[in-house]
Amino acid sequence: MAKSISCSDAGKDCGWSATAESEEELMEKVTEHVIAKHKEIELNSESISSIKSLIKEI
Repeated sequence: MAKSISCSDAGKDCGWSATAESEEELMEKVTEHVIAKHKEIELNSESISSIKSLIKEI
């Protein structure tokens, strides 16, 4: 089952979203996006855990 996430899921005013076949692949896309567009977000174990909790199965 595919997985998806969007910035709006996290309450951000950003139209980005992504879908992937695995959580690992999706988190790679999330990491790339956060580094490129949301420099105010520090990717640490707490924020990664929060992000993962927003992942939806589709």
